[in-house]
Amino acid sequence: MAVAVKELITPDILKPGRYLGNELGSIHKPWHQAEVRWVLTYPEIYEVGASNLGHIILYNILNAQPRQLCDRAYLPAPDLASKLRTTETPLFAVESKRSLREFDILGFSLSYELGATNILEMLDLAGIPLIGEERDAGNYPLIFAGGQTATSNPEPYSDFFDFIALGDGEELLPEIGLVLEEGKTNCLSREELLLDLAQIPGVYVPRFYNLAPNGSVHPNRTDVPKRILRRVATPIPAYSIGLVPYVETVHDRLTIEIRRGCTRGCRFCQPGMLTRPARDVEPEKVVEAITKGMRDTGYNEFSLLSLSCSDYLALPAVGMEIKNRLKDENISLSLPSQRVDRFDENIANILGGTRQGSLTFAPEAGTQRMRDIVNKGLTNEELLRGVKTAWEQGWDKIKLYFMIGLPGETDIDVLGIVETVAWLQRECRGRGRKPLNFNLTISNFTPKPHTPFQWHSVATGEFERKQKLLRREFRNLRGVKVNYTDVRISAMEDFIGRGDRTLGTVVKRAWELGAGMDSWYESADKAFAAWEQAITEAGLSFKYRQVENGEWNLFSDGQTVGENAEKQNIPNSLLPHSLNYPLPWDHIDTGIEKKWLQEDLQRALEAATIPDCSFEGCSHCGVCGTDFGHNIVIEALPIPKFAGDFVPNTNKVQRLRIWFGKLGDMSLIGHLDIMRLFDRVVRRAGLPIAFTGGFHPNPRICLANALPLGATSSGEVVDFELTQIVDVENFRTQLVKALPDDIPIYNVVELDLKAPAATQVLEAAEYEITIAVTEQIPSTQWQLWIDTIKAKPEIWCEQTTKSGKTHSVNLRDRLFELELVENSTSIVDYAVKLRYMGSCRNDGTLLRPEQILFMLEEITGGEFQLLHVHRCTLILRD
Repeated sequence: MAVAVKELITPDILKPGRYLGNELGSIHKPWHQAEVRWVLTYPEIYEVGASNLGHIILYNILNAQPRQLCDRAYLPAPDLASKLRTTETPLFAVESKRSLREFDILGFSLSYELGATNILEMLDLAGIPLIGEERDAGNYPLIFAGGQTATSNPEPYSDFFDFIALGDGEELLPEIGLVLEEGKTNCLSREELLLDLAQIPGVYVPRFYNLAPNGSVHPNRTDVPKRILRRVATPIPAYSIGLVPYVETVHDRLTIEIRRGCTRGCRFCQPGMLTRPARDVEPEKVVEAITKGMRDTGYNEFSLLSLSCSDYLALPAVGMEIKNRLKDENISLSLPSQRVDRFDENIANILGGTRQGSLTFAPEAGTQRMRDIVNKGLTNEELLRGVKTAWEQGWDKIKLYFMIGLPGETDIDVLGIVETVAWLQRECRGRGRKPLNFNLTISNFTPKPHTPFQWHSVATGEFERKQKLLRREFRNLRGVKVNYTDVRISAMEDFIGRGDRTLGTVVKRAWELGAGMDSWYESADKAFAAWEQAITEAGLSFKYRQVENGEWNLFSDGQTVGENAEKQNIPNSLLPHSLNYPLPWDHIDTGIEKKWLQEDLQRALEAATIPDCSFEGCSHCGVCGTDFGHNIVIEALPIPKFAGDFVPNTNKVQRLRIWFGKLGDMSLIGHLDIMRLFDRVVRRAGLPIAFTGGFHPNPRICLANALPLGATSSGEVVDFELTQIVDVENFRTQLVKALPDDIPIYNVVELDLKAPAATQVLEAAEYEITIAVTEQIPSTQWQLWIDTIKAKPEIWCEQTTKSGKTHSVNLRDRLFELELVENSTSIVDYAVKLRYMGSCRNDGTLLRPEQILFMLEEITGGEFQLLHVHRCTLILRD
């Protein structure tokens, strides 16, 4: 029997704050005032989804539309998923807590070939049929997918979705919303509604297309387009300012997109091909968004996002302008992987702050020949100059990305990776400096649709041999940590990513057999076993073996595809005999002409490069025109004069002590998250907080004691130290404005600067605890038990320290007061409320609520359950 969602979001699950939907920036629109109700559904755990920039942008855009609302849902962790299944409670949207089935439309982000199993898991948890045709008979929401993988080749996933949104969604999704609103008004059937949606450029409705015997896809009716156009939109930085989760996420910072699209033309890179043309964001809008966003959110770090940040020529000027504006606020800037050939002192000067982050470059290959084959546009001299600049500017550790298995690669090229890293280390040496360390990721080339290398693949045996070769050579190189991609993942990505509609049964069966997010990270062998069994049951083992054996390796010495097929006993009809062989994704119009991809593949074989059309001549790929627009490149701007680094103000002129509460949903936010919340609240309120000194200055905010997760409180204490005198009432007012309602401020007092911190004078705590019992127990009996405990001089229990040592503790010494408050009876449960005061010192001498139950059980021989804990007050020594 389904239960209320709030009954499942309890302290016994990991990070219950994931599911509260009460973050700063969350939007709660009235349900009944909306004509169309969306859920943006991210098929990963909350920490990944809530920090995804595309997720935040589309959420804000949809909620800006009149008569429409947008809620959010994420893949629940296994503990909550188990609760949902056990209680038969459908998966819910985090803000409204409504079942996903109550909405009109669910949008899934599909950005990874193997991520579809997570989508099926979410649909199943929501009680929604997985197959699109099975949803026609019921009143189910429309299910669609967007994202890079969905745009690239939607065919392996077409069974599960009513439609696919191709390309950028900023303009496309509002258009879809208008069609849905009109369809609801006119009471259109599901089929009629999908036909209307199919008329929108960028919407692909798989049911209106059939798979031909040769693998190509064609319309099965005349009123839908033969090829579906990818949508292109210009980034709008203002929509990036939004959600500020209470739980720490994988990208716990403000992120602003500065450039969409990349025209470098790396021949393996699918994002570079699928996001053309390049579109720079106006520098003024970037600066405005960062300045406003940092103050609205309270973050202490921001990131500028692009496929190639350093190709945004205004980057040094924009970065320095922001750094100067926020110089007194302990702010850091980070950038994703960037072009090493453009990295210079100007970019180095804007990075980091008081917390210098890691630096990442992607040379991709270890020899100049291979970099020319992939059209990386990077010379050895440029690589050395960029790395050496980073080393001279203070970086002692750099991340490098390389790839093996690229077309035309030899063992000399593979070993060139080791030689290149050793050479960079030798060139970056100096007295008084640590040796330059590298953290390397060496991935296996995986062919992607819509790239020149889509016709090439490598046998898994070759990957394993080359990895073994690298491991042997790197063994003698110090200061280098190397991570390798599992070759099984590469083969599976290839198999699914370049597959056709027949793979829908494989994806579904793999999910049924246990493949999914938790399997990849915790039990990879189990996940691969699930995929392989699903492939075998579908009768497609021969096709997977083709992939494992490098079926499409058009660069093999003296071998043809036909010869490979004969050796593997594979039907010739299933192999591409030429580059003109139909591909499952040919009906997706990305703007890049297939003929150009074929020509560029030939150029790769000849190690011939093509220019970056954003800065040099046109490469004639076919994108630019009325459908996709043209490159928008903003010239470099004058770099503002450097106003100086952040100097932490350690001058303390005022100390304030705040008594506050932690009520409602905020009781499910952990101690470290509360610490981070106060840091951001001070920033949002503009309060003059003092900082600690040293290399990593932190705000002088000190919580007296951690509160157990799930416990409420009306007596918490936090100390603030300020650099300026602030009126106490004004401080309180500013703090209340910036804090959530469930953290009320009860009192603010000014202390002498020399007074000890609350952590030093904390002595005891008063609690009210609610205990469940299996039967009604008279109050006289409770009082007798309480008196017995109070009369005992000793009640011992065993405690285990963090180091694993066990020692005995006399709990009675730590109990100061204990009394019965209430003995209540309801139809279902019996419960009693006790008040106790016990030791609560930060040296570890404290009496926890569960230890009161231990003492009761020692006295009575019975068992009790702790229902709720409320901390009434913390008691400080005068």
